[in-house]
Amino acid sequence: MFYGLNRIFKKILPKQLFYRALLIVALPILILQLTISIVFFDSLWIKTNKGMTRALLGEIKTYIDSYSKNLNDSLEIDKLFKENLNFDVKYIELEKLPKKSSERWFSPIDRTLRRELKSRFSNYWFDTTSYKDLIDIKIAYKKGYFQFYIPRERVTNSSARMFALWITLPAFLLITIAILFLKNQTRPIIKLAKASERFGKGEEVEEFVPSGALEIRQAGYEFEKMRKRILRHLNQRSEMLSGISHDLRTPLTRIKLQLTFIKDKEISKKLSEDVKEMEKMLDEYLQFARSQFSEKTTKINLSKLIKSVSSKYENSKIKLELLENVEINGRTNLLQRCLENLINNSIKYANNTYLKLTKSSNHSIVIVEDDGPGIPVNEYENVFKPFYKIDKSRGDSKSSVGLGLSIANDIIKSHGGNIKLDKSNFGGLQVKIFLPF
Repeated sequence: MFYGLNRIFKKILPKQLFYRALLIVALPILILQLTISIVFFDSLWIKTNKGMTRALLGEIKTYIDSYSKNLNDSLEIDKLFKENLNFDVKYIELEKLPKKSSERWFSPIDRTLRRELKSRFSNYWFDTTSYKDLIDIKIAYKKGYFQFYIPRERVTNSSARMFALWITLPAFLLITIAILFLKNQTRPIIKLAKASERFGKGEEVEEFVPSGALEIRQAGYEFEKMRKRILRHLNQRSEMLSGISHDLRTPLTRIKLQLTFIKDKEISKKLSEDVKEMEKMLDEYLQFARSQFSEKTTKINLSKLIKSVSSKYENSKIKLELLENVEINGRTNLLQRCLENLINNSIKYANNTYLKLTKSSNHSIVIVEDDGPGIPVNEYENVFKPFYKIDKSRGDSKSSVGLGLSIANDIIKSHGGNIKLDKSNFGGLQVKIFLPF
């Protein structure tokens, strides 16, 4: 039960820190103001109005009783009540009370008047809406009725408006101050999150300057330390790989020269193939491990990029179905290499290749599929591992070193996207790429 309620509350509550903090600050203020208002209106305002209304109707009852006992002095009674109690009274003979009532069920004044009039008089009518500062009360008497014009201030407490004003304005003032304060507190967190997102996508991030509360500053300092450590590690890796490339290519060149002096052509051919395979492995490994931070992120028209890559092959068996003008932020050379790797694999193992570009609410979706032999479902995860090859299903193992999908996966993940494998609609392999806008 509590788990179910917890899930419901999680769905209702806001997801962002700013709105959660604002709710923590504003909700107690609103509850307090509401409680005070209810207590005030119930114990003070309504009871005060009830007492004032009861006193007023007592005076009206006194007037009617005095009028019935002193008919000869009715004008004097009218004068006394008008001067001392601010009554404007007149007796209308031979007319009946209006049948249609204009009282409002939601008004506390109308409810109190109706309750008190009902307890004192059998036949009455009143109107609180026709006049701004007056209340019209009609009481049946013999063959006519008395019409009383009573100042509204006789039945309502004017301090209620001031109370409502004083209780509302501070609440809005406190909530406004809380919003400004929380904005300043959450801004450094948003800044840190955006910097982390950009750095995670491989974009160039300038030195991060922490700000805000002590804990947020500490997180900012740790992020900056981590960023510098990663950049230092990537630079060291690049330097190391450059050294490996230089050191290995020199002996391979010597081996290739020495092979030309071998008289046995069959042995020379086999050794030459091994050397070529070593060079290919070396080249692909260096490309796989090369730092991706060297290229800056720019605005890319993905539709044009796919057309440009596919046009290089001049292959009529590559079919395009592209949504026009789909733009993302990314690194052109890396995405181009990713597409080339996928198209190369497709052309190599299939007769026809199909490229499709669509988009969802927050992702661009690139689909590369073919009508080739495909990949077994249980190998979907393994083929993303570096140097992994499915020899039985891919024929000649020397034609590839098993880095195409690894590099493609690495490039897409560095852009904050995702890559998935599935069964193609044409019987082969389907590679689906998701890239965020």
